[in-house]
Amino acid sequence: MNAKRISYEQARDGNRALWDEITPVHLRSYGVERFLAGEPWLPREIIDQVGAVSGRALLHLQCHFGLDTLAWARLGAEVTGVDFSPAAIEAAQELSKEAGLPARFICSDIYDLPQHLQGEFDVIFTSIGVLCWLKDLKRWAEIIAHFLKPGGIFYIMDGHPLRYTFGDTEPWKFALSFFHNEAPYVWDEKGPDYMDPTYLTQSPSYEWQWAVSDIINAVADAGLRIEHFDEYEAMSAPVYPEMTPREDGLFTIPDMPVPLPIVFSLRARKQS
Repeated sequence: MNAKRISYEQARDGNRALWDEITPVHLRSYGVERFLAGEPWLPREIIDQVGAVSGRALLHLQCHFGLDTLAWARLGAEVTGVDFSPAAIEAAQELSKEAGLPARFICSDIYDLPQHLQGEFDVIFTSIGVLCWLKDLKRWAEIIAHFLKPGGIFYIMDGHPLRYTFGDTEPWKFALSFFHNEAPYVWDEKGPDYMDPTYLTQSPSYEWQWAVSDIINAVADAGLRIEHFDEYEAMSAPVYPEMTPREDGLFTIPDMPVPLPIVFSLRARKQS
């Protein structure tokens, strides 16, 4: 891993190649068959905090191949999913047909989305492993505000920035800065995919770190009123594959030296 000053377009294209590559891997490893069998999908915390979505227009940003998007459709939302990976969008469209759940999927880089999508939405949603692929958080939040109806809500759940400061080789030892890196970190060594460790990814990834203050300020500066910001050491469902159940039934990362936040959520509303 190293930091490398390259253009956003180079990083974006490299990351798109990675997600095109691993989409077939994730179709085998995410548990699609369980979803198609009707198993509850979204963590309870997300459902409770987003609230009722039946009959509401929901935009899912960075939707990958659409499992969470279609989970919202199953709960009655009128869904639109967006991702920059053609392979992921094609898989999402096929999954929508197989599941019998209506959905619209659009292939677009998030920063180009105003050129490919019109209208406003009651809910804009994004979750787990999304912010590290974004170079410009200010513009990201502005685009969210652009597509959100007055009175509508934006909701994100993602890995806590603190979690990304720890290294892979020595667990719980600080390895990366907590604060934003202007040049992306480049992970260019072949390594196991996060969902299927038997598969070694061939494409490098280009990732940015964002501090908690960066996230909160970007959303607030876009004119959205933050209603809550929560941090979790454990969840009702394993949102990361390495999470294991505790005695109380909640899932967390094993062997934490002390309780640490591994996931955060933020809900904000566009003023009427």
